[in-house]
Amino acid sequence: MPIKPLIMILVAALALGGCAAPRLTLFTDTTAPYSEYTLEGSGRDKILLLQIDGKISEETSSGFLRDRPGVVQEIVSQLRRAEKDERIRALVLKVNSPGGTVTASDILYHEIAAYKERTGIPMVAVLMGVAASGGYYVALPADRIVAHPTTVTGSVGVIFIQPKVDGLMEKIGVGVDVSKSGERKDMGSPFRPSTPEEQRLIQALTAGLGQRFADLVVRHRRLPDGALAEVTSARVFLAPEALTLGLVDEVGYLTDGYAAARRLAGLPADARVVVYRRNRYPDDTAYNTVEAAAQAARPALVSLNLPLDLGPYRAGFYYLWPLAGP
Repeated sequence: MPIKPLIMILVAALALGGCAAPRLTLFTDTTAPYSEYTLEGSGRDKILLLQIDGKISEETSSGFLRDRPGVVQEIVSQLRRAEKDERIRALVLKVNSPGGTVTASDILYHEIAAYKERTGIPMVAVLMGVAASGGYYVALPADRIVAHPTTVTGSVGVIFIQPKVDGLMEKIGVGVDVSKSGERKDMGSPFRPSTPEEQRLIQALTAGLGQRFADLVVRHRRLPDGALAEVTSARVFLAPEALTLGLVDEVGYLTDGYAAARRLAGLPADARVVVYRRNRYPDDTAYNTVEAAAQAARPALVSLNLPLDLGPYRAGFYYLWPLAGP
């Protein structure tokens, strides 16, 4: 019997097991609306914790039994909900991401900055294990950036990934005929080597997108003299060096991010920290990333592993630190 019908039969059998059977949740329902849950505090005022985990993308991905929304969709949905709640007085972004596509990173940056401008509430970004490239880009609107002592951040730049299979095609005796209306129409084609002129043009595009990233860093951060050249070399930094270069304001923990948000918003110590989730979890804490991980990292049921199937590394421009993986 095929795997998918078998799983569906198993789920149905569990559901019909009787009222006394323990409740078992096998899959996160990504179509259910978000609900608000309190992580700590008991006051009237709220600090919203918003978690950005995994690769930043607009695309939905195919899951085990249903498609999963992209990170941009999930974060913007939560921002829209938050904007309707006047009790939310501060926002903490908890970022653990190596970045993603240029456009998805820029959309998320724009939506976060626009939310901040519309509401006027203070915003603190807390960088976790990796907040590199697009993961740092989306944190730029924050009033204060706190890096975990072990954070890897930076990678301020853009990378153009261009798969090439012309060598493989030559070995197996496969060719491609191309008809084009303009000389550069197939620039970047994976089926032939790029010419020196095409490489120059693609490098110019890459440099332009990299300059946009650098300009936003200059707009949002007060870098010390001479730091910009080091920052735009696109290397990554540990938290202490990022602090010296002006990329972050403080080295600390998530609780320091909460404290900064309370201070900036003038909130009392009992202000509630709330999060939006689709499911309730016992003994829930800010370190619960199970739903975010389900959206960002759960693999598809079937991977064909074809020569052109590069998974998350499709041809395109990325604000991404490739070493951190998809």
